Amino acid sequence: MALSRRHFLKAAAGSGLLLAGGAQPGRAAGSAVPAPEAVGILYDATLCIGCNACMVSCKQYNTMPGGALEQEDGSLPYEHITPAQIYDAPVELSARTLNIIKAYKSGRGTNKDSQADGYSFIKQHCMHCLEPACVSVCPVAALQKAPDSGIVFYEAERCIGCRYCQVACPFGIPKFEWGKTAPRIRKCQLCRHRYAKGGYAACCEFCPTGASLFGPLAALRREAKNRLAATPGSAYDFPVRTVDSGVSQRRPVSRYIDQVYGLAEAGGTQYLLMAGVPFELLGLNPAISEQAYPQLTWDYIRKVPALVAVLIAAGVASHMITRQRAPEKAP
Repeated sequence: MALSRRHFLKAAAGSGLLLAGGAQPGRAAGSAVPAPEAVGILYDATLCIGCNACMVSCKQYNTMPGGALEQEDGSLPYEHITPAQIYDAPVELSARTLNIIKAYKSGRGTNKDSQADGYSFIKQHCMHCLEPACVSVCPVAALQKAPDSGIVFYEAERCIGCRYCQVACPFGIPKFEWGKTAPRIRKCQLCRHRYAKGGYAACCEFCPTGASLFGPLAALRREAKNRLAATPGSAYDFPVRTVDSGVSQRRPVSRYIDQVYGLAEAGGTQYLLMAGVPFELLGLNPAISEQAYPQLTWDYIRKVPALVAVLIAAGVASHMITRQRAPEKAP
């Protein structure tokens, strides 16, 4: 059925009012001060052996019901599908890969955690910001920050596919399913579905060295501070799986860069990183400031609805002019 001018104008006007007035991004639910029960992950690159167990377990456990990679058919979302799928080989974060281990190498690459002729691993996934930019710009609250755990999670049934979150995130984390008719935003949700049942992040549970450590954010911050204060080469009992698991591995302390990435970046995050190599060499953006990003992204994103409203109005005017000038068809 052809769209009448009346119905067209009515729909266009309604859309313009919605965009110009009602559909404005909400402020982030997070705060620069983490919630008392906030949880997170401490990643120590000096303990990482690059085994990719975290990547495998992330994909396996997040495809289960409620997981951040849940598939309608229950399949694993491999990056490269082959008739006999044996392994996956992602090179970047994507809508199919929420957690990835990358490697840095310099010169001969013989010295672990050294900038000169050395190498290091780095683990990338959602930072779970204290004041998440993605939450602040989402006009329909599809992205939210849990008030107790601080986990930044996604509700697909709310999402309208605007992808503001992708534009706003300073770490480039949210990924969009471009190849699907009913696409979703995909990102690490800190295994929220497991945490709700008394579990915790799969990447930490199956890390054999304790390089990825889960626990209360306050305890993880203390642990990071203790490691920085320890004398390089001295013996240290590194907790495994969770910061309070009671299980540890004793090994010499490496020489760390005097920084815990995530303590201040973007206003602070619940994913903390330690390394022996400068973070900018490991692919982390050094230009990210210590200022929380929602106030910055709001100044930009709030202009978009008004711009869309103007474009709709221009389209309506063009349609009316075109119809008025069009010659009447003979009966």
